[in-house]
Amino acid sequence: MPATVEDRALPAREECVLPLVLERRAAREPDRVFAACEDGTTWTYAETQRQVSRTARALRAAGVRAGDVVLSWQPNGLDALRTWLAINRLGAVYAPLNVAYRGLVLAHVIENAGARLMIAHADLVPLLDAIETAQLERVLTVDQLDAAGEQAAADGSEELDACPGEPWDTYGILYTSGTTGPSKGVLCSYAHLWSTSTAAVAGTLDHTDRYMVNLPLFHGGGTIGVAVALILGGSISLVEGFRTATFWDVVRRTETTAMTLLGVMASFLNAQPPSAEDRRHPLRRVFMIPLSEDPHAFTERFGVAVHTLYNMTETSVPLIAAAPSPPLGSCGRPRPGVDIRLVDDRDREVAPGEVGELIVRTDRPWAMTHGYNGMDEATAAAWRNGWFHTGDAFRQDADGDYYFVDRIKDAMRRRGENISSFEVEAAVLAHPGVREAAAVAVASEHGEDEVLIVVSPAPHATVDPAALLDHCIEALPHFMVPRYVRVVEELPKTPTNKVRKHVLREEGLAPGTWDRAAHGIEVRGIRLASRRRGS
Repeated sequence: MPATVEDRALPAREECVLPLVLERRAAREPDRVFAACEDGTTWTYAETQRQVSRTARALRAAGVRAGDVVLSWQPNGLDALRTWLAINRLGAVYAPLNVAYRGLVLAHVIENAGARLMIAHADLVPLLDAIETAQLERVLTVDQLDAAGEQAAADGSEELDACPGEPWDTYGILYTSGTTGPSKGVLCSYAHLWSTSTAAVAGTLDHTDRYMVNLPLFHGGGTIGVAVALILGGSISLVEGFRTATFWDVVRRTETTAMTLLGVMASFLNAQPPSAEDRRHPLRRVFMIPLSEDPHAFTERFGVAVHTLYNMTETSVPLIAAAPSPPLGSCGRPRPGVDIRLVDDRDREVAPGEVGELIVRTDRPWAMTHGYNGMDEATAAAWRNGWFHTGDAFRQDADGDYYFVDRIKDAMRRRGENISSFEVEAAVLAHPGVREAAAVAVASEHGEDEVLIVVSPAPHATVDPAALLDHCIEALPHFMVPRYVRVVEELPKTPTNKVRKHVLREEGLAPGTWDRAAHGIEVRGIRLASRRRGS
């Protein structure tokens, strides 16, 4: 579909600079609920605006000025929300940190951000004593920040100046945990956030929806949820995280109508025993990313429409399924205003149907990241030849749908066949005893890749490698069936919950790894007899 003028135009600052959007909403609908929490606490638009203004005055008293980078190290909640919007209210840059950061990872992101001030949860502050904190001069808890603001008000602090900010200004630096290298700070503009948010929900959500923000506010998914609600004039349910056992109770209690199910969330919900309560909830739509569960079956069981899309922190939803219940595994098709190519390692377009790296560019300026903070070489590598290189391998089917195959560096090759770790993992995760799975290549005695699958068991379950192998033989082509199985309590992860596959590769055939070859099990493909020609 060709791009329109709207697809190429920058939004007005009143439409995308979040503190201005909040200000307008608060003036028009002051009593409309904007944020609802699990404990029953709610903030209207007017109350949210009051809290953000109060926090902004406190930050100004702490020395924050336009252009400054301010670190926020807090779990999901109203304090994290008002801190973020208050930082932007002063024209400063929001740099949220994962609450799981520790040690060298924490030291790296603090140094990379270059911030002088951090607002942190009180329980996290002692962790700073064990590391170098670079330029960081001051760390305040939210209570200490509020006290500074109250003192400034008592001293006759002036009212806030008009809110600065343009569509191309950096609203935030969001850190993505690298699986093989240091975390990168993704520079995100207001236009980037607006483009991502409006593309993600176009034609599906409106001002009546309440979007559950269960992804953290240091994650692109969390910030998008807040922006969606502000831009549409809707509301959010703000929860600390995803918990399978209490999920539907929280949905009902917070009156959530829409949300994202990321990673294994949908699988965990599907694995719960069927219940008469499965359809007794207000949830209407979910964005399942990736589309790892049968959308028709999920809709039939829970009564919700299933959508999907593909995005990275750096991009703005280049692929989206236009209608509910797309083909299983699909990421959708290119949205208007986005150009997509699948290329080889020299940026040459691959033939139709072949696997290639997804590269992206947009018609609208500032609709994607404008770089990695303090990492010029990484920025240049990602944006080489004028296209953003995602590092993800895709294929396109005859109908025009795109399918994620693997991270480029995670692909495997065995017996002359390319193997997608994603597809192997999806098959293994369909086993009821498996909670998490990661497929990696290990060297074989024949000089090619063998497939190792590392799994953690579901609660109250055990994984028998031989039984799992039988499941794989039924679910996978013979060349994809893992040779090795290793069962661990928990997969190693980055602070943003990505599996650290390089650790699994380095550990290789650790003690306890089960080898089907050692048990005399050989997996072969079906031999088909050729048809005789003629008489």
